[in-house]
Amino acid sequence: MQVYLYLSLIPEALIASMLPPHEFGSYLAVGTRKRTRGEAIFFQVDRSFKSKYFRLDDIEERCVPHENGEPKHSVYISIYRVLENVPLDAFQNLYLTTDDGRVLELAQKSFELESEGELHLYQEVAPVNPLIASNLSPYKFCDFITDEKNPIFVPKIAFFDLHLKGLADDPENAPSEDLPYPNMDHLRACLKSIQKKPDKSTKTVIRYMHQDILYRTIQNGFFIGDNKKCVFYPFPSEKEMEREHHEWWRSATIVGF
Repeated sequence: MQVYLYLSLIPEALIASMLPPHEFGSYLAVGTRKRTRGEAIFFQVDRSFKSKYFRLDDIEERCVPHENGEPKHSVYISIYRVLENVPLDAFQNLYLTTDDGRVLELAQKSFELESEGELHLYQEVAPVNPLIASNLSPYKFCDFITDEKNPIFVPKIAFFDLHLKGLADDPENAPSEDLPYPNMDHLRACLKSIQKKPDKSTKTVIRYMHQDILYRTIQNGFFIGDNKKCVFYPFPSEKEMEREHHEWWRSATIVGF
């Protein structure tokens, strides 16, 4: 049986498995006995990449079928400092899994900047996971967060950008009834603070990520990068979701209701 290599982000881990991506995503979300439920985000990783940090040489020996022939679901390679030690060139497709085990596959594409001046809301996923308001575009945000010249930085960051709609231009007066974020007054205050002080690039809105991932709030897509490179996985539009990924989208949109 083929052995795959995956980088899970919630929680952060490098995992070998005999399950192909969609089956692995369902396994992460609901388990084998349907007793647990939870969203999952993971990348398929190039099996040929070399590393002095991870123990990779004996994966085939450790990831073997069970005695009854059932494929091995998971063998954990590492649970610490995983993201920073996997090179960006080794990242393949990204998989987003709903809490009932439906899996959406996303491929890397180039990202075109839409606006330079508007405000943004970023959900960091790994290695840290606060919700951040910023006046930086996604690639500049990635550069800023991974810049070792800053007092606080991370070597690599995975995050996605969230819809702000009218709040991106007018955080004080724009309506927000269709935005599902908690403590909207605090979010408005954070955005206004950045708007009034453009030299302050970021402000923490929430210190940690809520357990439920509101996929329906993703604006452009998913970003992962360091201080040299940032790669982008675009999130389909709502029309594309309805047309091409209807079952996944239906499952994703009921989270939080």
